[in-house]
Amino acid sequence: MAAEPAAPGSGPRRAAEPAAAGGLRPPVPGRCGYFVERKKRFCKMIPAQGRRFCGEHGGQEEENDRKRIPCPLDPKHTVYEDQLQKHLKKCNSREKPKPQLPISSLSKEELEDLIRKLKKASNGIRPILKDQTLSHQALQEALNDPKNGESAFKHLKQQASILGNMEKLHLLGPGRCFIEFGAGRGKLSHWVDIALQDAANVHFLLVERATTRFKVDGKHRKRDYIFERLQVDIQHLCLNKVPILEKEKLPVVGIGKHLCGAATDLALRCLVESYATQYDERNEEPSPKRFKSDKTDIAFNNSADERSGKNVSENWKPVAGIVIALCCHHRCQWKHYVGREFFRTVGLGPVEFNYFQRMTSWATCGMQETIIEASTIEAKSKDQSSDTEEHDQVNNRIECSSDSLQGLLTVEERKQIGRLCKLLIDQGRIKYLQQRGYNAALQYYTDSTVSLENVLLTAVPSQSSVPQPTA
Repeated sequence: MAAEPAAPGSGPRRAAEPAAAGGLRPPVPGRCGYFVERKKRFCKMIPAQGRRFCGEHGGQEEENDRKRIPCPLDPKHTVYEDQLQKHLKKCNSREKPKPQLPISSLSKEELEDLIRKLKKASNGIRPILKDQTLSHQALQEALNDPKNGESAFKHLKQQASILGNMEKLHLLGPGRCFIEFGAGRGKLSHWVDIALQDAANVHFLLVERATTRFKVDGKHRKRDYIFERLQVDIQHLCLNKVPILEKEKLPVVGIGKHLCGAATDLALRCLVESYATQYDERNEEPSPKRFKSDKTDIAFNNSADERSGKNVSENWKPVAGIVIALCCHHRCQWKHYVGREFFRTVGLGPVEFNYFQRMTSWATCGMQETIIEASTIEAKSKDQSSDTEEHDQVNNRIECSSDSLQGLLTVEERKQIGRLCKLLIDQGRIKYLQQRGYNAALQYYTDSTVSLENVLLTAVPSQSSVPQPTA
């Protein structure tokens, strides 16, 4: 039945009018009660619980005193005036960042200028790192096991060297909480536990945002304190809200094997700033998240200590050490990068960073086909579930040729530039840690034939502010 036209001078029909006035169908239950004159029907949007009108028409509700105004980015929709600034940050009509032009689109002059900036910024940085390829007795039996394939052997050599470096820094001992970032199956924590030989008062937190198969955690669950898994993105993890750390106040050792790109920066910030800086709802960080734990669902709510004004003593450094095998610099992001201050001091910014992080792939130019071929064979092997780990070289595949500017640079020149880009990005991380009171260093921890990503970042407090471990 056609709707009757509104009486002259009556104005637009309001939702407050009787639902069936003029023979119109009443609003659908659970939907907005506002009548849209232009469409000759009631609004079909779903209002919030306890509300009669949807957000768009909430201004029509008599008890609602909040004013809605047209969005300045797109007047086709409205927003509460008191939430305008918050809305502008997430409005779908806001200006999107312009895509970065590919390196291959740069002219010869632009490329040469970029390389000049790279070399100038890298002046004074030692290009050759110290070889710190070590091992640990905890893995000797596994390293000598003939049942292990080539892939498993390479991973074991890396894990053994990481543990050897941890032992050299006196980080393997009782009275600590080991946090493995990007834990995957948890193999690194597994070997740390073996090396500790039932040391007292030791906890493990395995941080991994993805659901992982073939976890090794089950081997340790018979013991009360070992291996709690936190399924959470590192950028949403605040360590001073984790119950075991909040309760025990143990020195923390942050570890990671092949922590890809931005995940390294997120882990460093999580470790260095978690205890020092309380979460501030006024900043632009994401709102507190919930994360899944094997033992319980833990909410990032203010602790009882915080509510009472009690905070961790400022002269107590909760991070006893950091040992992270770096990886995938091409996945770094300026918004998460901890070395932005360093980049600015050497005259660089986000534009140069975005080019440099992509140019890091040049460090492995000429090796990609061998890597891909080997990884393909490995993926087909029947013992993949036991021999390979979450991160494999096949995940690091870069189309080197697309950004190589063939004809302008030789393969060897690209490799040298790629290595320099990686070194510069890592130097920013070192400066970040040094400015926050840590002795930080980069070193080779394994041979390039074992892994092309063979640089280890280590850091320990520069002053003896960490409590002595207790048995």
